[in-house]
Amino acid sequence: MEIHQVGIIGCGQMGSGIAQVVAFHGYQAIVIEATEDLCQRGIRGIHQRLDKLEQKGSISGDQNAAIKNRLRASTDLSQLSACDLVIDAIIENREAKLHLWKSLDPILKRDAILASNTSSLSITEMMMATSRPARFLGLHFFNPVPVMTLVEIVRTIATSPEVIQTAADFVGRLGKTPVFTSDRAGFIVNRILIPYLLDSIRILENGTGTISDIDRAMKLGCSHPMGPFALADFIGLDTTAAIAEILFEEFREPRFAPPGLLKRLVTAGRLGRKSGKGFYDYSDPASPKPMDESGRI
Repeated sequence: MEIHQVGIIGCGQMGSGIAQVVAFHGYQAIVIEATEDLCQRGIRGIHQRLDKLEQKGSISGDQNAAIKNRLRASTDLSQLSACDLVIDAIIENREAKLHLWKSLDPILKRDAILASNTSSLSITEMMMATSRPARFLGLHFFNPVPVMTLVEIVRTIATSPEVIQTAADFVGRLGKTPVFTSDRAGFIVNRILIPYLLDSIRILENGTGTISDIDRAMKLGCSHPMGPFALADFIGLDTTAAIAEILFEEFREPRFAPPGLLKRLVTAGRLGRKSGKGFYDYSDPASPKPMDESGRI
């Protein structure tokens, strides 16, 4: 199957990144958002990033214009009816995603490939909200999408080999590297990453090390580009806690349970970079300061 036109539902951080990469690599991209204001905000953000690439000399003015011409936005789901591939990048909420796929099923053409960018929710459950399980899979991109080269391709017991191969070819044409995984909570990356972040919080709680020293230790001792607390703030502490809850619900292992400190930070609205405070205070983004080293908020 050939993919020519791609629909992306959601134009936030992940959806706009996917749309940018799709259009950059020659595909027609249509983005769907809930309101016209969100449509314009998302497209404006993509245009700004493309303009920066032009200013740096990474793309020419003609290339920039051509990429922008391959992008359009709408609030109307019916605009996706001709898409060969549709990717959901909406809020990481089970009910919202199930409702979306039930709504999309009668709109999309029968041979379209359906994919969710979820980082942790059940692909199988979303698949069953449609009438075409063989054409459903997960395509989990990583943030920031234009920079990160990995995409997890998540197969269910019903996904057809043809769909998996077409998706892998598509990912390769985007300049990304696919890895293949089955539909288990967390897939590969978050199944490994989330317990690492949770353990880091636990050793902070029990006084083994400070935020600064734990982050420094993992950067210098393991060559990680950022420490676990800086990474958790980048991901979003609410997102980290939500994925942990999903993992705990599936596996019922204590190591997946969100630590008390993480839950308190989320309750207090300290969600990381996006709220300005998490494990670090980002009042000065160039020099974030760790919160009280005792772990108090």
